[in-house]
Amino acid sequence: MSLVKKSFACIAVLSVLAFTSQQASAETIYQAMARAYENNPDLNAARAGLRATDEGVAIAKSGYRPTIAAEAVTTSTNTEGFTTSSSSIGATISQTLFDGFQTRNNVRAAEAQVFAGRENLRGTEIDILLAAVQAYANVNRDNQIVIYRQQNIAFLQEQFSAARARFDVGESTRTDVSLAEAELAGARASLTAAIAQAKSSAAVYAQIVGSSPTNLQPVALPRKLLPGSLEMAIGQGVNEHPAVLAALYGVDAAGYAVKAQEGTFLPGVRVSGSVAEDNDGISTAQVQARVTIPIYQGGAASARVRQAKEQLGQQRILVDKARRSIEQSVVSSWTQMEAAQATIQANRAQLSAANLALNGVVEERRVGQRTTLDVLNAQQSVLNTKEAISNSERNAIVASFSVLASTGKLTVDRLGLGVANYRPEVHYEATKDRWYGLRTVDGR
Repeated sequence: MSLVKKSFACIAVLSVLAFTSQQASAETIYQAMARAYENNPDLNAARAGLRATDEGVAIAKSGYRPTIAAEAVTTSTNTEGFTTSSSSIGATISQTLFDGFQTRNNVRAAEAQVFAGRENLRGTEIDILLAAVQAYANVNRDNQIVIYRQQNIAFLQEQFSAARARFDVGESTRTDVSLAEAELAGARASLTAAIAQAKSSAAVYAQIVGSSPTNLQPVALPRKLLPGSLEMAIGQGVNEHPAVLAALYGVDAAGYAVKAQEGTFLPGVRVSGSVAEDNDGISTAQVQARVTIPIYQGGAASARVRQAKEQLGQQRILVDKARRSIEQSVVSSWTQMEAAQATIQANRAQLSAANLALNGVVEERRVGQRTTLDVLNAQQSVLNTKEAISNSERNAIVASFSVLASTGKLTVDRLGLGVANYRPEVHYEATKDRWYGLRTVDGR
């Protein structure tokens, strides 16, 4: 075996080991998304963040509840050399009866923040599922390009061998042999780059999905899930996307925050009681009711109200921003999807013509009407078109799923992924009314 053939064989073996040593089981794009939904650390972190937000409701509701404390006091007094000591133990309880509706509004604001957090979590889920789609499509594209470049090397190897054989019998020049050899060397370098790119895409896939890609299957466009028109897609996006809904809940939370701050100007009523027993056994019990009427608070309360109102105005602006951003995303994804589909059709027609041209040039070269350079150029055109088709197919897949993501429809239920849907309300219901306890709902 010649050195050239040995080199080609080594490259082929390495590429086969890297990209075709797959297990028998196939993996679809929906299975990849299901794995990402269950295993992605960014998504699990977002879920933990929402559980922390749930505790804000319990914190706000503590304003409705009494505070109880026990105390032990020991006092030693020295007066002109005489020391006296006393001690007592006791307990105090305090209950707010009215605080200007601050607690009520704080609870409502915390609840709105929880609802906003749920929408943000849903948005994170959509982002992760779309990232899984992109990673899946990238791996498929890059592996296909590796195959195309392997096939290209095999073709160029034949051309190099044929050119050298013709040179040996005096039917071609040294230039033809050198051209074929140079093209073959360049093809090997391109294959090496393609293998590196495929490995990089596989690493990204493993990061997002949680496992290495295994025998990925071709992907069909989710036509049945897509909106019927661009206008319908825009309408769904600006009204139903989690980013928009989260911004609307943010407006609710900011509105309740304004009311809570305004409550600091209203009277407050608080009742407290205490019981104590000193070292002589004398017990003392006391009940106290206190009404507080704010008159002037140094301007801080007024500033907090103004601040809260500005934050409310900011949240309202963010709703408009979210809607415009979603509309732009829908339009961009939709147009990219249409462009990719049109490009696929054009590229396939181009590939058919390029294959015919390559076959014709090869035949013409055999009868001396074409040169080796003509064959190499025709083969390069075929290779470029094949890779363009792979890129266009990848773009069409990503763009179509991006349309679903932009409309807020790229969800577990909508896709039918067959994986247990995370239900944030379970933790919320379990923790919102807890009076005590240091352990989390799951026992940590």
